[in-house]
Formats: sequence, C-alpha cells, structure tokens
Amino acid sequence: MKAKILLAVVALGIAGAAAFALVPRPAAPEVQFTVLSGENFSTSDLRGKVVLVNFWATWCTTCVQEMPKMIDTYRKFAPRGYEMVAVAVQSDHPNSVADFTRRRALPFKVALDGNGDIARQFGRVSITPTSFLIDKQGRVLKEYIGEPDWAEFHALVEKALDS
Repeated sequence: MKAKILLAVVALGIAGAAAFALVPRPAAPEVQFTVLSGENFSTSDLRGKVVLVNFWATWCTTCVQEMPKMIDTYRKFAPRGYEMVAVAVQSDHPNSVADFTRRRALPFKVALDGNGDIARQFGRVSITPTSFLIDKQGRVLKEYIGEPDWAEFHALVEKALDS
C-alpha cells in the first residue's frame, strides 16, 4: 500500500514538472531601468540570469516587511546567476528611496520608475508589492502580488537556475 502511494506521489510530481515545462510563458517586456547609481540597462541585458523585478515603495508596509527576505534570497542565489531589480514606484520620492536603500544596505539593483512607464509595461502594476520572476530566456515564470510563499519561491528559483 505504501509503495502504491509513493508511486502515485512520484508520478504526480513528474506530471507536474512536465506540465510546468510545457506551459508557454509570456516574454517579459523590454524596459529600460535607471538605478540609483545612474547605471542604465534593459530587460534584455539580464538574459542568461534568473531575475526578480519587484515593484515596491518605501511607504508600503508589506514591501518593507518582505525586504529582509528579499535581501537573504538575493545573497543566497546571486552567486548562481540570480539578479534582482527593486523598482520604486512612481509615487515614491527618489530621496526616500535612496535613504531607504542606504539605511537597509540593499545589495541588489534599485531603480526608479519616475513616470510610471516600467509599471505600465509590466501590465499596469498598481499594487505593491508586485513581483515578476523571469527565467534565463526572458520569459515571465510567475507574477506575485503581495509577499510570496518563500519556500515555493525558492524552489521555483532553484528550478529556473538549474535549467
């Protein structure tokens, strides 16, 4: 009986992985980012990496709450090709973003979306936090509204890094 249950669980896992691999994923939009340091880059410049684009604000309670986990995740996966761009939304003042970034020692790229173009190109993002996990080929693997389930998120990042 236990062997049948184990076999069923394994079969479901294989089927789930196959379904995941076969689901067509939309391409991430081609956007231009400008980070606090003044560096400019585009979505296509990040190809070959697994990327999290996180829309956030300094005044967003959930955003501030999830930031330590974002930092830990970045530090865990960056050596393997993970990149993160924290996009401060249009309504956030650049000085507040710069101060928050400095005080929290954010190790990843922090970009400003001064006119809201980046949020519009990602589908009119209007809720913070909203994040998009993008695979090495530039396709959106998953959109997260609110704080992600960290165990599930880390498993998806692992899978994307290994592919």
